[in-house]
Amino acid sequence: MNAPAGWCNGAGTLARPLELSGRGLHTGRRVQVRILPGEPAATPAGELTTEPRGIVFRRMQAGRVLAELSVNPALRRGQPLCTMLQDSDGVGVRTVEHLLASLLACEIDHATVELDAEEVPILDGSAAPWVEAIRACGRVALPDAKRFIRVLRPLTVTAGEGRGPARRMSVEPSERYEMSVRNDLKGFGELHWEGAITPETFATEIAPSRSYGRVKWAVPAIVAGYLRGTPILRGARPSCTAAIVGNSVLGGLRMPDEFVRHRVLDLVGDLALAGAPLLGRVTALRPSHEMNFRLVAALLAARDAWEWAEFPASTPFIKE
Repeated sequence: MNAPAGWCNGAGTLARPLELSGRGLHTGRRVQVRILPGEPAATPAGELTTEPRGIVFRRMQAGRVLAELSVNPALRRGQPLCTMLQDSDGVGVRTVEHLLASLLACEIDHATVELDAEEVPILDGSAAPWVEAIRACGRVALPDAKRFIRVLRPLTVTAGEGRGPARRMSVEPSERYEMSVRNDLKGFGELHWEGAITPETFATEIAPSRSYGRVKWAVPAIVAGYLRGTPILRGARPSCTAAIVGNSVLGGLRMPDEFVRHRVLDLVGDLALAGAPLLGRVTALRPSHEMNFRLVAALLAARDAWEWAEFPASTPFIKE
């Protein structure tokens, strides 16, 4: 049995460590990130197994491990304008969505992400630098099968009826990973992107799209964040966002529908909390991080709505 077109059979990890640094969009702090090839998991008794353990974030401080956080919806915490993972001791990693989307789309199924501050760097506001860096490192095959989440029946979540713009997200069975996303923005009209999510379409059509926002709303948000003690947009600059002034973007758009493509990017990253790409069609009207999480949570909670689909490596794995 073969994986959907464009995807590999068999799981994979990085061929060598990856290092990047930058500043967080919300904290504004500089952070060094090092992504290591997948490591084996540990049993409750502390013994190592032959099974790798998916994507794990490791918070570091002065060479010491503060916490390890697996990519798990149970660790997700609601935050303004980003997705955050946080453990029971309050140690967290925020703005993980671009990196998670890039790792998933580049088929890095197992890796450990070390960082020396709370927030993943925003880089240029898009996922393109992550995709380029991951591809430059290369991918190596692992002995375990490539896993997808096969959607078995339709499921829908909604919000906003009668009190603000309606938001609606649904997922239904499909033989490939598909999305149809609509979003509207005053001055730019209704924007729509539809297509299959594959490693190649993500890299060329979705990854280059940047985070965006109106400058007139950013300044009050930054001030409100300081007053509440919650970092919001302290690192936002035209160099790392598509900054909207009036009905135009400083420096111009990378593509006419860049804003909705970035909604797709965030959606791919947030749905990666499920632990694997979907075999399903996601339809979204005005998606947000909160709505994306609600869809993930609803799907995983409905055990009759999905199953694991595994695609073994095309050739036998030989350990040297």
